[in-house]
Amino acid sequence: MKRIKLVLLLVMGGLVSACANTNVASRNVPFEGAPLSAAPSVGFVPALSGVRVENITVRVPRSLTVSEANRYLPAGDIVWREDPIGDRHAQVAQIFHDALSRGTEALDGTTPVALDIEVSRFHALTEKARYTTGGVHNITFSLILRDPETGAILSDAKHIRADLDAFGGKQALQAEARGLTQKVRISNHLAEVIRQELTTEKGFENPRLGLIQAMNQI
Repeated sequence: MKRIKLVLLLVMGGLVSACANTNVASRNVPFEGAPLSAAPSVGFVPALSGVRVENITVRVPRSLTVSEANRYLPAGDIVWREDPIGDRHAQVAQIFHDALSRGTEALDGTTPVALDIEVSRFHALTEKARYTTGGVHNITFSLILRDPETGAILSDAKHIRADLDAFGGKQALQAEARGLTQKVRISNHLAEVIRQELTTEKGFENPRLGLIQAMNQI
């Protein structure tokens, strides 16, 4: 996708308005977030010219399936264990919101933007995989940049795959002893993913993590 200067998109974005339903987690959001599939085509531009993130909205659609099955490979869109059994959609939304807030807090550019996030997959490890084989945290989401005051769309939706190697067995136990739980590692990872998306030309480049990564994407 061809990249153009952010300032041009800000001018174009002022001509576009958005309305629909906002879901789950947000920070100081003055607008109703439209589904990312409804965004007009205006191109995606990382924040190379210097932005600051004022608002973050995270949606985890209720259509995403949740699996509590204790198996090696995930069976649903959401697999999460490190919070008490409950609303997994809300738990995932909070993890994203907190991580992205931390990952963008140092951005101090002159152009204000809002992040509109829609999660499509969140695979942590089940108990069985966590304490034996390990695996891959498969995480995918879409990102739109918006005007924080009007909600005007400033970019196309960008689909981001943000996979992370997942510790298993002895390595997992040693990591937990150092405080590196799945939540900590995933949160740190997402913070770095969004930083790269907003400060580098290519954005985050998903690593190649082998066969399990490929199987989880099926």
